[in-house]
Amino acid sequence: MNPWDTIYLGIKEIWAHKFRSMLTMLGIILGVSSLVAMSALVKGMENGMKEALVAMGGLEKVRVEFQDDLPAYQKHLTDQAPGLLMKDVFALQAGAPLVENITPIVEQHGYRTRINVTYQNKRARPWRLYGTWPGILELEDHRVRHGRMFTELDNEMARSVCVIGVELRNDLFGDPEKTGEEIIPIGKTIRINGQPFTIIGMFEHYMTEKERKELELERLRALENPQPGGVVRDKGRKGSGPSGYVFRLKNNSIFIPLQTMMIQFRAAAGLDETADPRLSGIYMKVRDINVLETALQQIRNVLLVSHGGIEDWSFRTEEDLADGIQLTIKNFRMSGVIIAAIALVVGGIGIMNIMLASISERIREIGIRKAVGATNADVFVQIIIESLVIAVVGGLLGLAVSVMLVNSITAFTPTENDPVVTVEAMLFAFSCSAMVGIVAGMIPALKASKLHPIQALKYD
Repeated sequence: MNPWDTIYLGIKEIWAHKFRSMLTMLGIILGVSSLVAMSALVKGMENGMKEALVAMGGLEKVRVEFQDDLPAYQKHLTDQAPGLLMKDVFALQAGAPLVENITPIVEQHGYRTRINVTYQNKRARPWRLYGTWPGILELEDHRVRHGRMFTELDNEMARSVCVIGVELRNDLFGDPEKTGEEIIPIGKTIRINGQPFTIIGMFEHYMTEKERKELELERLRALENPQPGGVVRDKGRKGSGPSGYVFRLKNNSIFIPLQTMMIQFRAAAGLDETADPRLSGIYMKVRDINVLETALQQIRNVLLVSHGGIEDWSFRTEEDLADGIQLTIKNFRMSGVIIAAIALVVGGIGIMNIMLASISERIREIGIRKAVGATNADVFVQIIIESLVIAVVGGLLGLAVSVMLVNSITAFTPTENDPVVTVEAMLFAFSCSAMVGIVAGMIPALKASKLHPIQALKYD
């Protein structure tokens, strides 16, 4: 029999028993749609996490942080641990050629210490206050939108200047979404824990790619349908997911020169009311990610000499975060595959059941075909193709349902990053449905092909 005739008969059989066939295909539809939808959600999550990784400085960034929990064999040296000092920065600059842009950091987190920033009668609570060098711009992928970054001269002279994030501007000077105008506070004087600081720069508004697209869409709509007194909204408080948290952190930060931080906030913060010279960390960038391990060993050797062999520091690299992202994505993807596989197996069982029932109804028909010359292979192929047709139709419906499902998720339960339906996921899901149809048709096809024509003709 011509394969096209067999496909036509398969479609005709589906149409003749529409309700039964739809119930049969339901498992395939659910399996394909769940596989594509889960893949789209995971892809959107992966894009968001990678976006956050780039915003944090990329894989080349290395952080050296103080660690008061010494290794077990050095516990008795805890009182002698010097912590991270400026001499370590200079030692790394001289003895670690595989790293560059070595930048000291003294930071205060808003959730650990009370950082109060005031302007006239308004108050803000930044998430972090950084005392650092200008090199932090490259290390943390910061971009100054208005004004300028403080310079090495500002640091040497310990000038009371600062660069702020857009959220702090919103809290202290007014949110453009509420005031209808964007205020650029360059030259304004704010107080950080009572100390006066002049704003010399403001970072750009960091946002996810999804938020950026939404903002562009609002701008286009505002141009097409201008409203009296209408303004383009600069929404900056979105983002509760992994990538959104990174951008909100950057938008809620204040940067001041390192020397200013040491003099005004650390001068009497140490033991016995003496100045505390310790750094919170040392940030740097590896020249080439391919030599990361060698660079870390260089850093370790330098610090061992500088600290007299005491290992009171730890490394933190974005490679650890990247590995965590890959593991998270792998686990989510595996969960989706398992859910989809269960649905596809159920769909396959349904196809096998309906094909067995169909053979029982068509035993005399099969007997007649064999009597007029059809071989066992012809019957086998016919049943396999009919099973495949059911699976393929179910797979196509599943793809359509998956697109509607993803659109519904985006519209009613928006995530940090929009789900991304990929062609690869759709092809994989459709291929799985076709494979299930072939496998599910094997047993019915073998049963039908082995029927004896005379016994089949006698079947009532």
